[in-house]
Amino acid sequence: MTDIHFYHNAEDLLGVACHLAVRAFRSGRKVAVLLPDEAIARQLDQLLWTRPPMDFLPHTRFTSPLAADTPITLGDTPPAGGWPHDDVLINLAADVPPGYERFKMVVEVVGTDEAHKVPARNRWRHYAGAGLAPTAHNTASS
Repeated sequence: MTDIHFYHNAEDLLGVACHLAVRAFRSGRKVAVLLPDEAIARQLDQLLWTRPPMDFLPHTRFTSPLAADTPITLGDTPPAGGWPHDDVLINLAADVPPGYERFKMVVEVVGTDEAHKVPARNRWRHYAGAGLAPTAHNTASS
């Protein structure tokens, strides 16, 4: 069964996503990050090169031939040939990620404005309706 975690009130969506990807990577997990569009995918790609400073986070795009062998993968469209692994999926897109049920964990990162909260509530209801028990984490209190 997939563990679902919602990290809400994220003032810096990419910063929270990067932090969670780093935590997962350092604990030996593989991470796929689904982003809402190509511009944001490029921003996260750059962030993974610079944060944390003086550290290297091996990452590539879903479309890379190395995706299956790279610990952190990202993109704005789910891979046509299927996800590169089934460990952790971090979702910043508005919709429920296709094939989410194959992952061990899905992490939803939700911003502070209604444009992020409304779709997140729909995703929460979707997961709960599928018999899963999402867990909420307030990033504003950490």
